[in-house]
Amino acid sequence: MILKSNLRFIIASFLLNLIAFSGFAQDSNSKSLDQLINENFQPITDAINAVIFFTIPITSEIKIPFVLIWLLFGAVLFTGYFKFINIRGFKHAIDVVRGKYDDPNDPGEVSHFQALTAALSGTVGVGNIAGVAMAISIGGPGATFWMIIAGLFGMSSKFLECTLGVKYRIQNPDGSVSGGPMYYLSAGLAKTRFAGLGKVLAVLFAIACIGGSFGGGNMVQINQATQQFISVTGGEESFLYGQSWIFGLVMAVVVGLIIIGGIKSIAKVTDKIVPFMVGVYLLAAICVILFNIPAIPGAFNEIISGAFDSPAIFGGFIGVLIQGFKRAAFSNEAGIGSASIAHSAAKTDEPVSEGIVALLEPFIDTVVVCTMTALVIIVTGSYDPSASSNAGIQLTSNAFGSVFSWFPIVLSVAVILFALSTMISWSYYGLKAWTYLFGENPFSKNLYKFIFCIFIVIGSSMSLGAVFDFGDAMIFAMAFPNILGLIMLSSEVKDDLASYLKRLKTGEIKRFD
Repeated sequence: MILKSNLRFIIASFLLNLIAFSGFAQDSNSKSLDQLINENFQPITDAINAVIFFTIPITSEIKIPFVLIWLLFGAVLFTGYFKFINIRGFKHAIDVVRGKYDDPNDPGEVSHFQALTAALSGTVGVGNIAGVAMAISIGGPGATFWMIIAGLFGMSSKFLECTLGVKYRIQNPDGSVSGGPMYYLSAGLAKTRFAGLGKVLAVLFAIACIGGSFGGGNMVQINQATQQFISVTGGEESFLYGQSWIFGLVMAVVVGLIIIGGIKSIAKVTDKIVPFMVGVYLLAAICVILFNIPAIPGAFNEIISGAFDSPAIFGGFIGVLIQGFKRAAFSNEAGIGSASIAHSAAKTDEPVSEGIVALLEPFIDTVVVCTMTALVIIVTGSYDPSASSNAGIQLTSNAFGSVFSWFPIVLSVAVILFALSTMISWSYYGLKAWTYLFGENPFSKNLYKFIFCIFIVIGSSMSLGAVFDFGDAMIFAMAFPNILGLIMLSSEVKDDLASYLKRLKTGEIKRFD
């Protein structure tokens, strides 16, 4: 009954909005809906961006956003503190994902593999395509090097936050599971003398997570999917040109229908979409790279030299580093805390095992997918230092199109699937943060889902620069309370890891082959 009620609620709401939007857009005395959305949201975006990305001056001309320092500090600290768990835990992570340690009687809602794909669907999105292109446009090929470094260190942050996510998850009366930073910040720090701080950090994270679900997990995704769809359907001649909200409305209905069933419904979609879309995208990238084999050595030379020998030496180096870390953090979300919400639903009674599974995410997302995108852009000669930073996905599309003239159409399908999978995962993240603040009642859940779908329509109509600024700000805001909590709770996870590895070695933790 609840699912049917949800379905009626969402469909009825969007039919009403479709009528309202259509009538408004057709009013000859008004501006287009796309124009009004941009005009009204730009001041909001600018204000939020200024607060989240406050900078630390290095010189009179060079300033680094503090949030990047905060994320990098956490990632490097956790890598050293856990003795390079990102490397020594890699093989075991593969075994766990393959189901070698799965026990069907363990508590949780989804398998290790489904939890991984659900979390990956929230990270592998248009940021891997459009975000990488923007980073290279602004910082040059050298930004790729720093994306890879950030991805490798970020694996340790992901391990820590996802271990805690499972450890402090709760089971709701309806049998569903809720977990993530909201819970480990409040419950974990409640065991220390910082109980009050833990509650404050949990609330701050939940608020930022809701904003992140509307921004980077929603508006950025639909914006780039919309632009790519318009591009392959005629550009300025497309029937959607100037009316991109229509595509957003259609996608909003699709997303609404998928997210009705919660994490189980989402996992059933993502465990099929994610492997397929990543496989197709990587296969196409490999083909493009092989087609340009003579350019590969030069591409790696540009990446390495550009990472350290940028124009203006120190200033250029810092600029490239910032772009690399910024796009990597936005893409893999290590230290942000979002993925721990999905991993909290995994069927396991060993929190550490799910943390080890989670460290694969930054590797797949950043070290593999982002790097392949960067190589495609560089080896095809599509990289243009004078290109606008708003080139976004079009730069990547042009790179693939230089080898396969038909590929922009395939890329459009891939982008829509990337966007869809990311949006449905982030709807779950935002919903869990929402219900943490407002309760698990059906009205509260329906209200969030409705607002989330409205932001899909808004995001489809915004300009690229504005939507990426808003998305960046809301995603990175989550890092402030999360990293602080991770630092304060890291010692107990270190003990848990030592116990887990000892029991694994002695065979106490059973392997199911």
